[in-house]
Amino acid sequence: MIEESSKFLGYDYGIDQAQILILPIPYEQTVSYRPGTREGPRAIITASQELETYDEELEQETYQLGIHTLEKFGPIMSGPKEMIASVQKKASELLKPGKFLVTLGGEHSLSFGLVKAFREKHPSLSVLQLDAHADLRDSYQGTPFSHASVMSRIQEIVPTVQVGIRSLSLEESRLIKERQLPVYFARDIRRGDDWMEKAIERLSPQIYLTIDLDVLDPSIMPSVSNPEPGGFSWEDLLRFLRLLNTRREIIGFDIMELAPIPGNIAPDFLAAKLTYRLLGYIFSNKIK
Repeated sequence: MIEESSKFLGYDYGIDQAQILILPIPYEQTVSYRPGTREGPRAIITASQELETYDEELEQETYQLGIHTLEKFGPIMSGPKEMIASVQKKASELLKPGKFLVTLGGEHSLSFGLVKAFREKHPSLSVLQLDAHADLRDSYQGTPFSHASVMSRIQEIVPTVQVGIRSLSLEESRLIKERQLPVYFARDIRRGDDWMEKAIERLSPQIYLTIDLDVLDPSIMPSVSNPEPGGFSWEDLLRFLRLLNTRREIIGFDIMELAPIPGNIAPDFLAAKLTYRLLGYIFSNKIK
């Protein structure tokens, strides 16, 4: 049985009654700088219990749809390839009853397994990545299943759009230019909001959304493995997510790479509120 302290928002409707499933995956094996992503899911869930269940922007209580927090999954430490395969299998099982799945990571390599599972059910799926880093290395530190290679693996199976990028290698820069990949760099999107419609137009009607929290500026999100200056503000991010939700169907999402800093709970709370607010956007027409 899951303890009260392990439940998102502190509420639990049971897996049969809930429309929304929260899957915590405390995994960290290929992180290359500041460690701590294995503690991310716990920190988000703990912070969520201090959220108001009434959403002041949406004027609704999204949790009434029914949210069930699953027991933490893994980690499998035999290697990232094995972990990703186990995540795919687990996610596929959870999606069969038609639930909406939210995954809290953990390092970003996990998203490959999740996307593979969602693609099984939605063959025309595309993926939107919000991230500071391109994650397009073919391999990093000896594995093609690194957090720094996750988008290379995802692009092998579905179309992608990348937003907020502001750090990449020469290899990745060349790849983007050669393949003319739809990448929206942070330096470009600060010039106005025209890029939003252009980015969304490149996506299929149904999308999976993967959010690396380092897409946010480290002034509000320092609790990540690789903080990069120049990221989204809270309002910038919400403005884009609001528009995205009106233009495309978000069929699942993950929140990755929170590495909590002891004594600084604000980033944990931000991640929890982002999770709840995004659920509110997605399900707003089913509540009102």
